Amino acid sequence: MREARELRRKRADWDFINKQPEPIKSALIYLIEEGDLYVASRIAGVTVDEMNQLRIKAKIPIVV
Repeated sequence: MREARELRRKRADWDFINKQPEPIKSALIYLIEEGDLYVASRIAGVTVDEMNQLRIKAKIPIVV
């Protein structure tokens, strides 16, 4: 789990993330820390598909 979090932190586009409005910014940070796309989508108030598109734009990898 720790390795996955570190990988997500390293690969993420922090400039993109920091430019996002709340609650999207908080949701992306949650996604990096926890890796839970569903909960991140609830935080952001968007669908899972929309959150996944934000994840792709933020360059946050899915780590299995």
